[in-house]
Amino acid sequence: MNFIDYYKILGLDKTATPKDIKNAYRRLARKFHPDLNPNNKEANANFQKINEANEVLSDPVKRKKYDQYGKDWQHAEEFDKSKQYQQQSSNFGGSSYSGAQSGGDFSDFFESMFGGASGSSRSRQAKYRGKDFNAELHLELIDAYSTHKQTLTVNGNNIRITIPAGIENGQTIKILNHGGPGVNNGPNGDLYITFSIANHSRFKRLENNLYTSVDLDLYTALLGGEITVDTMNGKVKLNVPPETQNGSKIKLKGKGFPVYKNEKQFGDLFITYIIKIPTNLTEKQKALFRELSSVRP
Repeated sequence: MNFIDYYKILGLDKTATPKDIKNAYRRLARKFHPDLNPNNKEANANFQKINEANEVLSDPVKRKKYDQYGKDWQHAEEFDKSKQYQQQSSNFGGSSYSGAQSGGDFSDFFESMFGGASGSSRSRQAKYRGKDFNAELHLELIDAYSTHKQTLTVNGNNIRITIPAGIENGQTIKILNHGGPGVNNGPNGDLYITFSIANHSRFKRLENNLYTSVDLDLYTALLGGEITVDTMNGKVKLNVPPETQNGSKIKLKGKGFPVYKNEKQFGDLFITYIIKIPTNLTEKQKALFRELSSVRP
């Protein structure tokens, strides 16, 4: 197994902070995402390498093992246990593994322990769980409003998943057995999908509530009237009371976002009224406003 430099894949060095790793992963994942590079095998391969690098370096425990053991980091615990056993055997007059005690190459040690010619048949037949994969899926806010299916490509395989309504930005879900293959018939790893959800151009989402603003003309604000506004699932009519003030807020109960895995329950929609002052008035309109101004209390 050749050494894979995860830091190099993300364009970082070993002093990179968790924030550096996160930013580098997101930037490269967007660049090589299969949805943006259809039928591009090289981009897909790069995307898998980026996910693998992020899966290791973003986890403090895995990163520490990787920094210490390199490509053999996944077998670090077996190495430490074996080394401890050999040291104990040496203390009681038993034989020890000279390569490990003398600072020999980790790879030589693991080859003999997990499948090399000199390893025992029992070690060669040991089963190991496959790697976990990480992927990022970008959605529009309207996509997350209702339960739907999507197909994504991970490690060259197309996986069709059901995305529940109400999924949140930054939320991660686990797909069992869709990670890397196990070793010696060991179980497959899992796939972790993190969702990146952009806010709508008209609606802002905070948890299960939605926020938007609606323009009111001056005449409707002063005299009241009926208006039609957009929601995420259609249009509704509202009665505007007379003398509505700029910045007034109203709440439409149950017109917000569906609750995750509970599609019959919704948050609320909060609307802020923005009063627009008329422009390009005619002389007659100006005269009427002057008259109104002269009789104001």
